[in-house]
Parts: sequence; C-alpha cells; structure tokens
Amino acid sequence: MHYRDRLEKICLLKRDKFTFIQKITMRKYAYPFIALFALFTILTCDAQQKKSAINYGSNKAVGKYITTRGTKFYYEVYGKGEPLLLIHGNSGSINNFKYQIPYFSKYYKVIIADSRAQGKSVDYGDSLSYEMMADDFNAILDTLRVKSAYVIGWSDGGINGLLLALRHPEKVKKLAETGANLIPDTSVFASAGNAFMEMSIKELNSQPPSKETKNQLKLIHMMQIEPNIPSASLRKIKCPVFVIGGDHDVIMPFHTLEIYDNINEAYLWIVPKSGHATLQRYHDEFNKKVHDFFTQPYTKPQWDDWDK
Repeated sequence: MHYRDRLEKICLLKRDKFTFIQKITMRKYAYPFIALFALFTILTCDAQQKKSAINYGSNKAVGKYITTRGTKFYYEVYGKGEPLLLIHGNSGSINNFKYQIPYFSKYYKVIIADSRAQGKSVDYGDSLSYEMMADDFNAILDTLRVKSAYVIGWSDGGINGLLLALRHPEKVKKLAETGANLIPDTSVFASAGNAFMEMSIKELNSQPPSKETKNQLKLIHMMQIEPNIPSASLRKIKCPVFVIGGDHDVIMPFHTLEIYDNINEAYLWIVPKSGHATLQRYHDEFNKKVHDFFTQPYTKPQWDDWDK
C-alpha cells in the first residue's frame, strides 16, 4: 500500500474512533480532555494529508523540461534562496526526496531533476556513465543560470555529486553524499546487494524485450562496471563534503570511511541502525545535520578536544 493511502486509512480510522468516543465514552463520562485529544488527532492527520498532497516528481504546477546534451530532462524547483541541487539514485526519481524537499525549500531554492534515462528524463541511447550524468547536472545548472549550488546526492546521486565536484569544482559549494561508492567491485557491497543485483538482471532478462527493460538493464550494467574513481583523486575536491552511510548500508562502512579519508575537508557520519536509506529512515535528523553542515563554516576539530 502506498504511503499516502496508508496515511488516509489511519486518519479515517482515527475519525471513526473519535465518533465512537463521542457516542460512548463522552456520553458516559463526559471527559472534555478526551474530546480535545481526539480532535487534535484528527486535525494532525488533516495537516499531514495536506502536507503530503504534493506529488513530487509529477507536480504539474512546477514541473518543466530542459533540453540539453541531447536529452530532455524533467525537473522541478521549490522555494527561494541559495540554490540546492538534489540528485537521486539509480532507477530513482524526484519523489525519492519527498522528505527533503519540504524541509530544504524553506531555506533554499531546491532544484531537482530526474537523472538521464530515469523518471521522466527518457533516454533510450546505448551509452550511459556517471561522468555523463555529472556533466548533465553541470549543463542543467548552466541552463538555469546557476553558478554554484549546495548539493545532496543519494547512492548513485552521491557518485554524481563527487564527480560534479571533481569535474566542475566551481559548481559545488558544499556536498552532502550518502551511500556512494568509488568502484564497482563486489567487495565494497554487502552480499545482499550483490544478490539483489543478480536477481534483478535475471528477472529483467526473463521479460519480453522492450525499450523499458533495455533501459533498466543499461542502468544495472552501469553499476556493474562503474564507477572507477581512484580514491586519491578525491584529494582534488576543493569543497567541504559530508560523507554519510548506514552502519548496515549496502555500501560497506569501510568503503564509506575510505571516501572520507581521502577528502581534505570532510565530516563523517555513520548512521546507527540504518541501511541504504539514511535520508528516508532518519529524515528529520538527516535534514537538520545537512542543513547545519551547509550553514556553518567547515572547521577541523582537534583530537584533544576534551575540557581542559
């Protein structure tokens, strides 16, 4: 069941519960605070329904297209302020950031696009690479006349963010990335991740040939042979980077640590009790920490930072 459907069902159940309380409990005991609590619950559900009413990734009120580098990219913009670019993961879409857009649009001009060959940014070409996608985002920012932006990247979006900082350093003020990897070697993936990838390929190959299945196989194939970013090259990144990963991420924590170790100005956050979806499972904490990272100057703590 979709998140919004579950929410509506919960709210309806709570409305029914309130009606029951009115008819039975209040008539018998006449406790005003029960009615007040039930009313608050209903109003909270109504507010949540209104808040989640925006269909990010299919919002006709703000959705637009940019044609650049031979592809028509779908994008949406929310809020005002300093530009913030959000980049989703493999086979994802704008909607993956449904917990981030409402929060960050209060402080930034949030720019988010469906990556090449994903979401509404259709590209049935044979070639696809992370470098190609990093250059896509550079071109999108150029088209929108954005000289530089804060960047949040998840999974493949984190890889794209690292490459954007390497290939177009003037475009990235600060980067927060979660769940990125530098190499496609199976040693940096949890065993369940490798098994999932093989299962996905087998399932796609069993389906009748189509443009859609060919496109999905292209995306998975890219993950099997890329990225190929030498860890030492990360030392060329000029902007501060917030390196994030789950302690049970599909990307092994030791590899996340390797990324952190090779960036000159970096912070590290290994999220306890988290898999790959750090920004969804712990969205409130994620949003606040990343916002603090963007707004506060980078400082390197001293190792002996105890009270003197």
